[in-house]
Amino acid sequence: MARPAVVIFDVNETLSDLTPLGARFEEIGAPGELLATWFAATLRDGIALAASGSYADFREVGRANLLQLLPAPEAAEHVLEGFASLPVHPDVPEGLRVLDEAGVRIATLTNGTTQIARGLLERARLDALVERYLDVTGVRRWKPAPEPYLYACSELGVEPAEAVLIAVHPWDVHGAQRAGLRGAWLDRAGRPWPEVFERPDASARDLPALASSIMAP
Repeated sequence: MARPAVVIFDVNETLSDLTPLGARFEEIGAPGELLATWFAATLRDGIALAASGSYADFREVGRANLLQLLPAPEAAEHVLEGFASLPVHPDVPEGLRVLDEAGVRIATLTNGTTQIARGLLERARLDALVERYLDVTGVRRWKPAPEPYLYACSELGVEPAEAVLIAVHPWDVHGAQRAGLRGAWLDRAGRPWPEVFERPDASARDLPALASSIMAP
């Protein structure tokens, strides 16, 4: 892979560890395992809205799905408030520093909000390494529709081919590549790549290894 001008990160699950939200389900009397069901349903519905030409923001879609699973609006809010205190994954600090030391620009692009992304990296004391925090609200379509990726490249002043998107979600990597960016898959779980998607330009089991691979001559 040719050295990129900018590396763009997905945020939810790629940078942020959602595991603590499971405890929030338990605190309102629901099983912690509902976290995976709820998050998958939220992604499904946000992507379905984009595919049908509609839009609602992450909190709206997440809350609607929580209200199908939980007994009261207050319980749903308790879960959603947990996003403001999530940690980064343990491999994130070293991975970001590998990129920063290589002199590459770093940005984020999320289906959530820039406020949540910024807060996540501020708590980890990594915010100084990130040049721009971007989200899908400006184009009102969720990734993996092409508009968010192209919007991010426009805002960063680069051609799509000069940018690499890093994500744990194969659909996100695929969407970026279909929009003309390069894609790097952070395969923390060691799962097979879904063959229905275009294969990623790079992949690794942890962020430092993936960052090094992207920066290798």
